[in-house]
Amino acid sequence: MSGKDLKQYWKENIRYVLILLAVWFLVSYVFGIFMADSLNSVRVGGAKLGFWFAQQGSIYVFVILIFVYVRLMNKLDKKYDVDEQ
Repeated sequence: MSGKDLKQYWKENIRYVLILLAVWFLVSYVFGIFMADSLNSVRVGGAKLGFWFAQQGSIYVFVILIFVYVRLMNKLDKKYDVDEQ
């Protein structure tokens, strides 16, 4: 891979990581901590929504983000021809 391609590859990789970290922060901290009181007026399966995000939702979203990252990186690797055959 040339130097220009390598820089572009890492630029896209870091962009993916930052976007996924922003989603993680939003779900874990904003919904689970900062907005928990206002979200608690809504119930999900008998639990308050703010509590659900803090206890269950952030874990589910984190696992989903792992799979999304794997998919994005596989596509990126194929795009720059560095995938494992």
